[in-house]
Amino acid sequence: MEMKKRISLEMRNKAPAQVAELVVDNCRSTDGEVEGLTDEFKELEFLSMVNVGLSSLAKLPSLPKLRKLELSDNSISGNLETLCEKCPNLTYLNLSGNKIKELSNVEALQNLKSLRSLDLFNCEITTLEEYRESVFELLPQVTYLDGFDQEDNEAPDSEAEDDDDDEDGEEGAGRGSFDEDDDDEEEEEEGSEGGEVGQTYLMKKGAQDDDDEDEFGEEEDEEEAVAAAAPGVRGEKRKRDAEDEGEDDDDDDDDEDD
Repeated sequence: MEMKKRISLEMRNKAPAQVAELVVDNCRSTDGEVEGLTDEFKELEFLSMVNVGLSSLAKLPSLPKLRKLELSDNSISGNLETLCEKCPNLTYLNLSGNKIKELSNVEALQNLKSLRSLDLFNCEITTLEEYRESVFELLPQVTYLDGFDQEDNEAPDSEAEDDDDDEDGEEGAGRGSFDEDDDDEEEEEEGSEGGEVGQTYLMKKGAQDDDDEDEFGEEEDEEEAVAAAAPGVRGEKRKRDAEDEGEDDDDDDDDEDD
């Protein structure tokens, strides 16, 4: 896809002045120049043109707010002074995989006073003797070269320290929705726990009801047994009572005879 068409698609019906980030990696420049970008992209802060066949930056428009520029895997060999003129506020520049061979090629970057991170990995310049020492001396404003500082400490993930505030803001916005998700999850967990408690209660209640039914059944059985046995008991009692009365009558007859 041609770069101009790709830029048009990536804008997503926004006006150029509304675009802050633009990624057109792996598209194609017809003549090795930047196409489709104009001075109207005055709010652009991040631009990525990886592997687009660039050999020159001569047609790069003025991008005063651009802070991060990805140009890796192209065919750029020099004339980097254009970056100083068109993108004076760059803090991060990735030129890895280009055709930069000499220190003089990067000397023009001295005027990028805000530049903190420079990547020249896989460029022929990296094979020069004392390459790192020479670049740090030539560009004293640069803190990280190819991802490491002069003491070989690795650069932070943010790639540019000046981006910390923006990233914190974005993370803050993300945390808002994350917290809401957490609340939902907590509510779901509470609901699940409530369901489990309810189930446990019902199971215990069911078991208790079964016990009560068993006890009640045993009581009924006992009452029925007593009721069944009662006639016999009462019969025996009446028989004993009758015999006792008979004995009393005999005693009375004996007394009368006397």
